Amino acid sequence: MSGADHTSITYRYERWRALSAGILETAGTTFLLLIAVRYYQAGSSAKALVAAGGSLGLMLAPWFVSRVAASGWPVARAASRLAALGALSFLAMALVPVLPLFVAGSVLAMTTSSIVIPLLTQIYQENYPERQRGKLFSRAFMIRIATAAAFSEIAGRALSGHISRFRWLLIVFAGAFAFAAFCLARIPSRPLAALAGTHPFRALRYARSDRVFRQTLISWMFLGFATLMVGPLRVEYLANPKHGVTLHGAPLTAASIAVLTGVIPNIARLLLNPLWGWLFDRMNFFVLRITLNLGFALGAVSFFVGGTMPWLVVGAIFFGVSNSGADVAWSLWVTKFAPPERVADYMSVHTFFTGVRGVVAPLVAFHLVSGLSLQLIGWIAVGLILIAISFLIPEIKFGKEARKAAALVEEVSE
Repeated sequence: MSGADHTSITYRYERWRALSAGILETAGTTFLLLIAVRYYQAGSSAKALVAAGGSLGLMLAPWFVSRVAASGWPVARAASRLAALGALSFLAMALVPVLPLFVAGSVLAMTTSSIVIPLLTQIYQENYPERQRGKLFSRAFMIRIATAAAFSEIAGRALSGHISRFRWLLIVFAGAFAFAAFCLARIPSRPLAALAGTHPFRALRYARSDRVFRQTLISWMFLGFATLMVGPLRVEYLANPKHGVTLHGAPLTAASIAVLTGVIPNIARLLLNPLWGWLFDRMNFFVLRITLNLGFALGAVSFFVGGTMPWLVVGAIFFGVSNSGADVAWSLWVTKFAPPERVADYMSVHTFFTGVRGVVAPLVAFHLVSGLSLQLIGWIAVGLILIAISFLIPEIKFGKEARKAAALVEEVSE
């Protein structure tokens, strides 16, 4: 089979898989937490674990990649089996609706969805020509964003006033994972090269030896901690009656919550994604990152401090616009600064620390909210973002030395 055939087959099945990815994205951003709050009335620790599942996968990704390499499996087959495990997790959650299994299943399912990212990157590296890689990925990613927006609206309406229907939603998520497994199993790929005796976390040394990389990682830790802390709290804020968010004097319906956490942000993300990609190629990276950070800060203030529906909408728009730029910046920034032969190593360090803060931030957030107001937590997030900006300002001069980035695509930002 020729390289062109590999490209054509991969692109065909990746566009189909984007439909599943869009549906599953809504599980992590909205519906699992909504179910935990509204149906199970889960406590702080349970909600934090549900929110942290995807980040746990990011944190474990370097270890998992080393295991796949040692196994000799083609990477698409390994990715397909992970997706099948995610499908079984959601199916078990639907069949046995008890809180402990719901939490464990949510963590396992979301872990499988994110731990697979390096394997997908390897597939794109092998099967997409370098000059077309970003374009082919972006086209499939646009399908994912549009699907996430549409499914948020449909599923939100289905659950409004009928939260007990969530078991059918979990079955849909299981079906999406199963379809993703079907698509991945048909994509051509090769086994990873096994490096005997190499520690899976060896790349962490670059955070010590490269000053610009280290400073940027520190800044990203403050920013990411803030955004990953307030991200799941958006659902908590809207869904938990104790926070007093109402529409016409009544608690928000599942449809309204889905619109504010899924539909509006994803529409903004869809519309602005091409602009941020254009700016990324032409703008000083550190100025671009500071701009995005300010957008996240304004979103946190609008959403949690504004207190009225118009401000919630404004906050959702800010979140979507900023996250649109973060999709690009998160996945591509190391290609501008890492030595060309070390891009994958640098990215694995970035991904690892994203997972660390993604596990810790929800735990901190949901325990803080038991004693502090969400308005105060919103201001704390703004303070963390301003600290992140302070680390980037001295680095602006190094942005002029950055290389033009080649696409190194990922599926998670912040």
